[in-house]
Amino acid sequence: MTMHLGQDSGDVTGESGKRRSRRRGARPAQPGDTPDAPAGRAPGTRPGKVAGADSEQAGKQAAKGDSGPARAGAAQAASGAASTPAGTPAGTPDGRGSAADPAAAPSPSAAPKTAAPSPGAAPEAAAGPPSGTGGPSAPGGGGSPGAASPAGPGPASGPAARPRFARPLTTGALIGWTALSAVLPGAAHLRAGRRRTGYVLLGAFVALLVAAVVTALVLSGNVGVATRDGVLTTAVVLAGAGALAWFLLVVSSYITLGPGRLNGQGQIVSGIAAGLLAVAVMAPFALTATTVMTAKQLTNDIFPSTPEDGSSAAPVKHEDPWNGRDRVNFLLIGGDGAGNREGVRTDSMNVASIHIKTGNTVMFSLPRNLQHVRFPPSSPLAKQFPNGFMRELPNGGLLNEVWQYAEDHPEIMGRKHQGPRALMDAIGYTLNLDIDYYALINMYGFAHLVDAIGGLKIRVDQDIKYGGSYGTAGTIKAGHRTLSGEEALWYGRSRVGSDDFSRMARQRCVIGAFAKQATPTVVLANFTKIASAAKRMAQTNIPRDLLEHLTELALRVKDAKITSLQFVPPEFYTGSPDWQKIRTATARALRQSVQPSRARLAAGRTATPGTGGASPTPTLSAPVMPTAAKTPSKSPTANKDAQSLDELCGL
Repeated sequence: MTMHLGQDSGDVTGESGKRRSRRRGARPAQPGDTPDAPAGRAPGTRPGKVAGADSEQAGKQAAKGDSGPARAGAAQAASGAASTPAGTPAGTPDGRGSAADPAAAPSPSAAPKTAAPSPGAAPEAAAGPPSGTGGPSAPGGGGSPGAASPAGPGPASGPAARPRFARPLTTGALIGWTALSAVLPGAAHLRAGRRRTGYVLLGAFVALLVAAVVTALVLSGNVGVATRDGVLTTAVVLAGAGALAWFLLVVSSYITLGPGRLNGQGQIVSGIAAGLLAVAVMAPFALTATTVMTAKQLTNDIFPSTPEDGSSAAPVKHEDPWNGRDRVNFLLIGGDGAGNREGVRTDSMNVASIHIKTGNTVMFSLPRNLQHVRFPPSSPLAKQFPNGFMRELPNGGLLNEVWQYAEDHPEIMGRKHQGPRALMDAIGYTLNLDIDYYALINMYGFAHLVDAIGGLKIRVDQDIKYGGSYGTAGTIKAGHRTLSGEEALWYGRSRVGSDDFSRMARQRCVIGAFAKQATPTVVLANFTKIASAAKRMAQTNIPRDLLEHLTELALRVKDAKITSLQFVPPEFYTGSPDWQKIRTATARALRQSVQPSRARLAAGRTATPGTGGASPTPTLSAPVMPTAAKTPSKSPTANKDAQSLDELCGL
């Protein structure tokens, strides 16, 4: 509105828009009258509601951003119009002016212009107390105590009304917030003021953590589920999605923080750092995907979907994978498939009989030179050798020849690749057990497997020389040792200064040490190397669908009791075996494995250092051979009953 010279600036407009003139004078105050405005107001202010209107108008202009000391002073004076400025003469003893006081009555020339206050108004307004410190409710002020000013407090004025901004990020701070967002998604967005996006990212991250914890708890009670083919495929897909999501998260966080506000050098440094970080966060996901893919390929290569021998395998029932049995028996074979011989010789043969409920395991070691074994009536070799395997050969027909004989004579067996079945039939009939599955491990591949897990910790009872007939290749010193793959292989195979039965004892210690030390943590840490070695060394008929249940059983075995029994002289002769005695000792060892541990002190029984087998009854206190007590065996383990491998091998 343009103001002309001589126009009354105090005229106000009513609600109908018509101009009404302000009264020029004021009648003397009458008794009982209520003053329009607090007494003691500053000169130049309007009484009553007019003063409040000017105060409100001044506050609005201050909120619109009017700058300059004169305008700031005018806004401050308008918001604190009820206070008494310093230096104002008091018209009454309490400092209040009278309504009829000429000093308090406004003059036309003193009416302030809101848009452009007079120069003299700024110092006078600045002399007053800050807004909120005076006013009607303040002590000594006008008006009733606690009553608000007609114009109200109004918007905050002065420096407090200016918006506050965070400091600009330095190069180091921007890199730091970007790195933090890789660990705590949403942190960079919150720092940049994108609160909604930041909270969404943070909430999604918390949801992922909760889902991961729930999945881990579920898998902890059923670890075998993780070996399913579908679960492995899902894990690979999720790992790939996670790598892409975290890459985009780092890039988005970096852009949100505004690297464009940095100088040229800062943009280059922060850009390189953010790029390296975006690639680095993908590495754990890539490693996970690679490991899972390797595990999937390994399990599919080793564990067949269909039997190699062409027989029909019964489908695995997930509700009862062991078909109601309380035990499952595995034949563990150490094959000697060296390059200088044809076929495979099964020089190490052990049966692991596992109690399904407890995991307690008995390992039965059978000597490679056990002669003239028998076959069950259902086997084709039972008709071929009714009196035992190659009974017509006095020094032939060894147990370690059965596999290869069946492989070489498919016309007798009825189909190809019947070596495993023939050996399982022979050993199962010897122990009076049903052998369910087998696993062949090539001895030379086993050395790589030992190296893959970082070696085997084992107790060596006496020096073992290896290499040739005189042990010229080296010596494994007695004591607690960590054997490399080559040393572990020689420890289980060396015949220098010992016999086959001592070698069998060492072999079962190697197998037991591997079973104890190949923990899930060790396997996961060295999984790629283990998988590479296992592909070259393993052969089995364990079906792929049984793997998840076998994994759970293996975890129970690690925390259970493992005992061992070997059928060696002098108690068990390999040239003319007592088959019934072997079966009786087997049954006894199985019963003892599920009984509570107690001191085995049989009345009238003495320990014989040279005994090598398990006696079926406590009455066998004396060895069969009278000279056995005088010439103790060189075997590092005395074999009185089925004994703990921890005690026998110092595991």
